[in-house]
Amino acid sequence: MKHIALVGSTGSIGTQALNVARAYPDLFQVEALVASSSYQTFLEQIKEFLPRYAVLLNEDAAERICGEIPPSVRFLTGKEAALAACALPEADTVLVATTGFAGLRYSLEAIKRGKSLALANKETLVCGGALVMPLVEEKGIDLTPIDSEHSALWQCLNFNPHGAFRKLHITASGGPFYGWKREALAKVTAKDALKHPTWSMGAKITIDSATLLNKGFEVIEAKWLYRTSLDKIGAIVHPESIIHSMVEFEDGAVLAQMSYPTMELPIQMALTYPKRFPCNVKPLDFASLGALHFLPLERKQFPCFDLALTASEYGENYPCALNGAGEVAVRAFLNGEIGFLEIGEVLEGVLSQTKKQKVTEYAVLEETDALSRRTAKEIICRKF
Repeated sequence: MKHIALVGSTGSIGTQALNVARAYPDLFQVEALVASSSYQTFLEQIKEFLPRYAVLLNEDAAERICGEIPPSVRFLTGKEAALAACALPEADTVLVATTGFAGLRYSLEAIKRGKSLALANKETLVCGGALVMPLVEEKGIDLTPIDSEHSALWQCLNFNPHGAFRKLHITASGGPFYGWKREALAKVTAKDALKHPTWSMGAKITIDSATLLNKGFEVIEAKWLYRTSLDKIGAIVHPESIIHSMVEFEDGAVLAQMSYPTMELPIQMALTYPKRFPCNVKPLDFASLGALHFLPLERKQFPCFDLALTASEYGENYPCALNGAGEVAVRAFLNGEIGFLEIGEVLEGVLSQTKKQKVTEYAVLEETDALSRRTAKEIICRKF
């Protein structure tokens, strides 16, 4: 049995992770739950899974349910209590499903404590890959990817992140606006951008998918996960989202992982590998699919995608700066403060003002993140 601490339990990935735990109670014991502020959903999860330890970050939200927590559950609030969940002695696996830069601290804490890490938080590697991967090697822990693209690559490499390959091919749906002209993109609203054609995700990642910033982040993640260089990673648009990524080998053979779009499969795979169990995804009907299509993803045609790769090429703290700017810019777009195209302008402005710092410790990234957010807000106030 695997004993799990789940950080971000009320979000999209967190709730689907609990679906997996619910389906296989003999395989998984939920020892800790951590969430931000969705107290009603959190209370339902606590009552169902009865973890040893539960943390709601928002103190006001925690007060609303503290009188209803079962006596067997230790219920706390605040950031330090949430970090402590990653060190819980009874948990052997930490699943980091929370979004944003804050997820990096949870991942680092889990690794330092020798826990296996099931990772759905992009920022852990986008911002902190230089800290995370050496620590993973030092501690000898399993880091299992949950992103559908990275799970696909991992599966094609037979669960060996050190496996040999010629090139990694990451697929992208293209989002709702692939092929649109700049004039049309200038009129895009938040409501438009939140209508992803194939995936159901949180607001931030949905907007990042629409700008293709998310695909740039996935390239950065792949660089760290599979110990390779940017020139050995390609991205291609695949509108049907059936092939989730492909690995090309030295002899020219290409392996692809395919399924209908679902996150439960990669979540379950991250928790059960190398074994496979029945999953809540319907079998592929190849006859009804008819054809699969592939279209070019040229970096210069997609400013946010290009900026992500540029930040990775600059190295050190630049991807962290880009991520912080992205969190601010997307929030401003969702609030109607800037237009869709202006997201990229904010990111470019922040990168141009970022000073390179060697990433030797978490404090460097924390400082970069804070500064990039301030700079992004200043650009938004000044220009828009």
